[in-house]
Amino acid sequence: MRLLPFAYAVRNLGRSPSRLFLSVAGAAMVVLLILVAGGFVNGMSRALKATGGEHNVILLGAGSEESVERSEIPAATPGVLSASVPGIRTRAGVAYVSPEVHVMLPVGVVGTAAAPVRTGAGSDGALAPKAKLRQVMMRGVTPAAALVHESVSLTEGRWPASGADEVLVGRMAATVLGVAATDVQIGKSLIIDGRPWTIVGRFSAPGTVVEAEVWLPLADLMEATKRDTISCVILTLDPYNETTGEGAEFGDIAAFTKTRPDLELVPMTEREYYGKLASFFGPIKIVAWVTAGLIAVGGLFGGLNTMYAAFASRIRELGTLQSIGYRRLAIVWSMIQESTLATAAGGLLACAVGVFLLDGLAVRFSMGAFGLMIDETVIGLGLLTGLALGVVGALPPAIRCLRPTIPVALKAV
Repeated sequence: MRLLPFAYAVRNLGRSPSRLFLSVAGAAMVVLLILVAGGFVNGMSRALKATGGEHNVILLGAGSEESVERSEIPAATPGVLSASVPGIRTRAGVAYVSPEVHVMLPVGVVGTAAAPVRTGAGSDGALAPKAKLRQVMMRGVTPAAALVHESVSLTEGRWPASGADEVLVGRMAATVLGVAATDVQIGKSLIIDGRPWTIVGRFSAPGTVVEAEVWLPLADLMEATKRDTISCVILTLDPYNETTGEGAEFGDIAAFTKTRPDLELVPMTEREYYGKLASFFGPIKIVAWVTAGLIAVGGLFGGLNTMYAAFASRIRELGTLQSIGYRRLAIVWSMIQESTLATAAGGLLACAVGVFLLDGLAVRFSMGAFGLMIDETVIGLGLLTGLALGVVGALPPAIRCLRPTIPVALKAV
């Protein structure tokens, strides 16, 4: 079978610049939406799964395995663990045991449309006429948190001092608060519990949801929330060495919790806990894909209309091609090439926008924030979508326009 020259399809693209622009722009919008949906799902899943440490174990209150925020355990639990469980990692005599309080609190930023601030006993002063607070994950910690959370690194400033109303903010805290990054620099203040807390440091934890949190001394957060219990204990185990018999395994922690039913503890590996959270947000991921799919279908129908208009005006030309010996299959193939070139160009444009402008873009969600992750898998899916739009969008119009017989096609206006 003799095929039409590839240059024929390329030349036809330039016959109507406006139609070419619509085809490329439509494909680019559809592919860009696929990239956003893929980056959203990819970023959320990886951020949650990467948050837990490899050798970390989290102990929660019984019945609160799905939410550390609802968990309550005795404040003396960390000391009991350190004294009773051998094999916990230590450094310079300091055990890798971090008592923590996790709680969502309304937080505002001084100097923006933030929140009322208590300036004195019994007096409130408004910082802005329209006060608006954002719910932010607060984590009350001790210096031991720097040991168990290996992904966290202090990038600016210092650790907050207890009793001084000082906080440490994550790299994505500005996204969660809905303010500019300059509003949460060192020296600025956050409104927590109706009073200003000074930002004395910033930290990063690449690829995790921890970057969207605000950390402050454990005692200060317990005082602000009026609680005498902690949310959890996170500890790091030294991997068990069969040769020396040193170290510990998860089973050792599970055995301890069974021997101390009075503490009402449930142990989980930290990665298991965040893996369950990732499963909990599964419906959100499904909604993202369904939304992208529905809009992709809408884009496909728009592309079909564009191709129908492009090919319908060329029925006489298609009849002429058949009359000089080109078979209908060869003409259909040329039309697919023409359509695919336009949609592929739109797909490449969308991928460039995704890689250079969207990759790593911070997105806020209930657990904090994460960055869109547009990796090679998502880009491949986007390019395949662009190619599929070209093929599927060209076939129905091409078949319809080639249905008339050659005499009828040659008489078409």
